[in-house]
Amino acid sequence: MNVLQVTNVAKSYDGEPVLRGVSLSLGEGERVALMGPSGSGKSTLLNLIGGIDGCDSGEIEIAGRTLNALDEDERCLLRRESVSTVFQFFHLLPTLTAFENIEFPLQLNAIPDAERLDAVRSLVEEVGLEHRAHAMPHELSGGEMQRVAIARALAIRPRLILADEPTGNLDSATGDAILSLLEEVGDRHSVAMLVVTHSRAVTRICSRTLEMRDGLVAAE
Repeated sequence: MNVLQVTNVAKSYDGEPVLRGVSLSLGEGERVALMGPSGSGKSTLLNLIGGIDGCDSGEIEIAGRTLNALDEDERCLLRRESVSTVFQFFHLLPTLTAFENIEFPLQLNAIPDAERLDAVRSLVEEVGLEHRAHAMPHELSGGEMQRVAIARALAIRPRLILADEPTGNLDSATGDAILSLLEEVGDRHSVAMLVVTHSRAVTRICSRTLEMRDGLVAAE
């Protein structure tokens, strides 16, 4: 069974079509790069897959659940349990340490204290931030903040990670290191990843590349 199945999805805003019948799928542990120019519909598609917005027609299925059939509370629960997002600008909570940022989604999911702390310690080590675990976000470099964001995304043991330009705010060397980390953790945790990007470098960690233009998706 595919972790993600998008079937003939359409979306318009103010009468202007943004997505015109998009279909794609991701299998367990598969990494797919989604490329395309600005305005092609990539961000809209991510918002629909993440359950932030609803499609006008078509279906999106994640881990066997059809988003169209879920109400807002159920979509929120699905995000908290099965879908994580890694953003270009990290989106760390500025008043929490690196450790606490990683811990936060587990607190939301009411994971018991001992289990939660063990999980966060393991993730901190996995992304190579043992020495920075108690630093505040403003004390971290861009690469370190993205490592925190990746650890936070992994904390809920998601079936799917949506990565929105994960190297777009990093220099090339740091971006390459983050790509290698995404490849390592993706393989280790068998988590599917849809990586939206302008960077061809991302394709080296992905099994497939899809091109998005004018609200449609086609394989390269």
